[in-house]
Amino acid sequence: MKVADSNMQASAARPSPFIRSQKKRLVASAVGAVMLIIGSGTPGRAQDTGDTARARHFMVATANPMASHAASVVLEHGGNAVDAAIAGQMVLAVVEPQASGLGGGSAIMYWDKGSRKLDFYDGLASAPASVPQDYAHDASGQRLPTDALERSGRVVAVPGTLRTLALLHARYGRLPWADLFTDAIRLARDGFPLPGYLHLVLTERPELSRLPAFAQYFDDRGHPLPQATTLHNEALAQTLEHVAKDGAEYLYKPEFAAKIGAAVATGAYPGKIVPSDLAGYRVRERAPLCITAFGRRICSAAPPVAGGLSVLQQLAILDRLNIGHYAPGSVEAAHLLLEASRLAEADRRKYAADPDFVPVATAQLLDPAYLDSRAALVSDSRAMDRVAPGTLTQHAFAQPVSDAMTVPATTHLAIRDSKGNALSFTTTINLNFGADIIVDGVVLNNAITNFATRPVVDGQTVANIAAPGKRPITTMAPTIVFGKDGQPEVIIGAGGGARIIDSVVQTLVGYLAWGQNIRTAIEQPRIGAQNRGQELERGTAAAGLEKSLRDMGHKPKIAVMNAAVQAITVGPDGMQGWGDPHRDGVAMGQ
Repeated sequence: MKVADSNMQASAARPSPFIRSQKKRLVASAVGAVMLIIGSGTPGRAQDTGDTARARHFMVATANPMASHAASVVLEHGGNAVDAAIAGQMVLAVVEPQASGLGGGSAIMYWDKGSRKLDFYDGLASAPASVPQDYAHDASGQRLPTDALERSGRVVAVPGTLRTLALLHARYGRLPWADLFTDAIRLARDGFPLPGYLHLVLTERPELSRLPAFAQYFDDRGHPLPQATTLHNEALAQTLEHVAKDGAEYLYKPEFAAKIGAAVATGAYPGKIVPSDLAGYRVRERAPLCITAFGRRICSAAPPVAGGLSVLQQLAILDRLNIGHYAPGSVEAAHLLLEASRLAEADRRKYAADPDFVPVATAQLLDPAYLDSRAALVSDSRAMDRVAPGTLTQHAFAQPVSDAMTVPATTHLAIRDSKGNALSFTTTINLNFGADIIVDGVVLNNAITNFATRPVVDGQTVANIAAPGKRPITTMAPTIVFGKDGQPEVIIGAGGGARIIDSVVQTLVGYLAWGQNIRTAIEQPRIGAQNRGQELERGTAAAGLEKSLRDMGHKPKIAVMNAAVQAITVGPDGMQGWGDPHRDGVAMGQ
């Protein structure tokens, strides 16, 4: 692991001629971006009702059409995957503020074709120096009410996304930093249509209407504004202008840090973040985790990104169980998916942690012999009565199971540029709208909720315990699959809390084991067991398997499963991509 010099100042040049002239070739308004996606006559320009989105030169898949459009503009005008990722994330901060933004954390897998090197950048939010080890209880040991705690200053962590993107841009970016903010600033200032998924989140959280910072989303009766209503965010536009001009460090300087500190110090459960917390934040560069399964080399993010570990474990187990021999949608396939998920979930909750604080035996957890032993626990016809974490040989793993809060938000960008560079980028502010605290348009995360809520169990310390500077585990799982030519074949990831893991796994099983195209693989009815129980997606064919699975000893529940996968595949005929219809996802390319 390397600690990157993340105090680099990104270039602050004024927008170049290509950005100023982009309106001559691509529709530039927010409404125009949507119309481009719906009605473009350019083949492969954006996903539509056909097979998949297709492209020959570059492709982007994000959870929102305006973000996909902004990233595509950058790629069309000579930018690379890193440039496109920055432009896409900045637009997502405007149009999908409930899921990601400048106040959150990120996990980025980046393949540089020139050096044939895959890197993992850990830009997760980290705990401030003042974090209490037992953040979920008061001084007398009483558990704090979850609903209030998870939306408080007490659970805000130091954001890492912007410094991570600045580091990547300093190393690989081709276009001036300031150029990459143009679309986001314009949308925030001039307006954008209220997206469908944001409207759904607002509908599910009517209590936000009582908070002044969220007034722009609601009418006088406290109802969410209608979908496609034009929204503006002048405060965020101004912050983005500062970051474009002054570089990423604008967010980490004492002046802005003091604003964050003042905001988190209020409310029933205040927190404490000081300028030194932000000044001291560093991006971590860690070795990706890789396995061989389904005849491919599959790589994902390493702990504290626990989702990557779980994805790899599940795929390895399912390959050993020959899931490809069973029909998609069959009860036999569903049984194997649930059992593999249960096994990986048990290991994730017990062993995953920040390796800067706790040794994590990833080599053992991905060792072929260990995976053989885990796969051998699965019966063809009967669910396991109880699933326990595997037994490892290293003494450091005597910790009990972690019980972090659930995290249902997050978003993902998959990008492949014309030079063959690939980027799988999962980014989050944790719960939808994070801590419900906004500073100059920036929504602050509530990443501390990813630490264990019970730091000591039966006298033993949990691996995922909170500590100053530590990063809590996360279920994010940015993943890249390499083909026989050694180049990226699948660039994939998802947003959606613990369901990220199963969604990525199921999509890859569809593509790698069942030969489905990426759209069909993404749109499968969802099945999984990473979200504190076995789940079958409500309103789909998966729900129809409930009785058969119960007869096998499973205990599934029917649930709304809205994790959103974004993915790109690369083959002899070019690229195919798809943005998950569970949200507002769109793939675009050329």
